[in-house]
Amino acid sequence: MLIFLAPSSPKCLLPSQKHHPNNPKPTNSQTKLKIQCMTKQTTESSTPIEKLAIASGLISTPVIGWSLYTLKTTGCGLPPGPGGSIGALEGVSYLVVFGIVGWSLYTKSKTGSGLPNGPFGLLGAVEGLSYLSLLAILVVFGLQFLDQGSIPGPLPTDECFG
Repeated sequence: MLIFLAPSSPKCLLPSQKHHPNNPKPTNSQTKLKIQCMTKQTTESSTPIEKLAIASGLISTPVIGWSLYTLKTTGCGLPPGPGGSIGALEGVSYLVVFGIVGWSLYTKSKTGSGLPNGPFGLLGAVEGLSYLSLLAILVVFGLQFLDQGSIPGPLPTDECFG
């Protein structure tokens, strides 16, 4: 049986460490490899920045999905909405996703691993969703560029909601 747990400072016992002097050492044909690792339980609470990233990421990724679907089907982004609120939400959502991906890449370069999981694994989920959103952005913008020759700008034009 092989058990893998989170990699934060594991304490592993190998079969050679479990043998007692009174027990004879088993032969190679009888040896079964059993590695069991235990990790420290982390009780650290998340920082306000992590909580903000979770909340904004959980809102931003569906907005980007809606935006990309609208862009692919109509050739334009989301409509401005009342007072420009929907268009502003769309723009901020793109910035949030780029910010989370940038934070993740920075953390990966400094620590060798991505963002911490956060409470209930939500920060890790937001990180993954942000990478998926970035991939979708690249695909849809690329397809839009191939079909239309350009992507719509950040402000409404005569073609799109002008």
